[in-house]
Amino acid sequence: MGDFGGGDMQPSGMTEGGRRLLVALLFVAIALNYVDRQVLALLKPTLEAEFGWSSREFAHLGSVFQIAAASALLFVGWIIDRVGVRWALGLGVALWSLAGMAHAFASTVQQFVIARVALAAAESVGTPAAVKTAAVYLPLKQRSLALGLFNTAPNIGAILTPLLIPPLALAFGWRAAFLITGGLGFVWLVFWVLGTRRLQPVEAVTDATPPPASWGTLLADRRSWTIVGAKAITDLVWWFVLFWMPDFFHRVFGMAQGALGYPIVLIYILAACGALSSGWLFPRLLDRGLSIDAARKRSMLFYALLILPMPLALMTDSPWVAAGLIGVGLFAHQGFSTNIFGLTADIIPGSGVARVVAMGAVAGNLSGSLMLELTGWSIDNGHGYWPMFAICAGAYLVALGFIQVMLPVIRPVNP
Repeated sequence: MGDFGGGDMQPSGMTEGGRRLLVALLFVAIALNYVDRQVLALLKPTLEAEFGWSSREFAHLGSVFQIAAASALLFVGWIIDRVGVRWALGLGVALWSLAGMAHAFASTVQQFVIARVALAAAESVGTPAAVKTAAVYLPLKQRSLALGLFNTAPNIGAILTPLLIPPLALAFGWRAAFLITGGLGFVWLVFWVLGTRRLQPVEAVTDATPPPASWGTLLADRRSWTIVGAKAITDLVWWFVLFWMPDFFHRVFGMAQGALGYPIVLIYILAACGALSSGWLFPRLLDRGLSIDAARKRSMLFYALLILPMPLALMTDSPWVAAGLIGVGLFAHQGFSTNIFGLTADIIPGSGVARVVAMGAVAGNLSGSLMLELTGWSIDNGHGYWPMFAICAGAYLVALGFIQVMLPVIRPVNP
């Protein structure tokens, strides 16, 4: 039976080719997700000049996005667990594409806020859908690489967007940038509908299959709060870099609208490598005889140490050196983040994965909102970027300590 009307309950036996197609489609969807959300940040100098925004007003647009996404995520995980990945993601992409295009018709800050809220609510489906896909449709040995690929996808979107959007906006105007990027989602939707007609989970659904975990069970589970806390502590780094780095290079290094995208590309190339490295590192540690507990935590420690030099980006006169240091930091973030997703798929029963990921994303969006507001306040009050870079450097050691306290031994439930 298909995903329509019956959640994710299909007989086992999905082919390897079918799994690869599913991973590829998810990869493209998540990349498009980050193309749509990054357009605003890259057009900040143009929109700031046209609408007269201050740094704090721009920060409010970012925090509104985060809060709207967090609010939607309260329901998105339940919806995905209830109706399945195929329905939920297809509808989500259609809605966020429309919302992205709606930015082109905004003429006031209030209209931008409405478009951002709609975009955030629809895009919140992406990450829970991807992690549930890995937990339900892929065996354990393939999950880590797939999650690494999924976590690479935002970086591909973030690499392509700075290369395409500034020249596009200069040639055809900023409104065209929103219309074109939003329209790409509908092209993807055709391939999604045709390519996912025979989704089949790793394990067959039988009468003995346990019912989906209740909200009460998930909220009472220490493992759920391990994921939530780790995401809250680390996701704020991602949102800070995604939203504020175009302004950082424009403000600190005086880079013009047409040129500031290039160091951003370097940052996200390194970030993409970080996500892929985690997908490679964890299985290699397992192959060397380490337990899942040791492999996960040693991998996380490596990335937590790697991000420590990131504040040195504030001490260089070269935008390329700064981009390299920030890129290594985002390399570390993506490696650590991929491990969090892998940990979720390892320790949370498949019927509750999307909801736990959604809970973690809520926490990450809320902490990200606070980070964006702190940045706007810090810049307008003359403190610059130092406080945020310091927070970024220490966040991952704090997160790893939290994981160790909450989960001294990792015991997988989805082998």
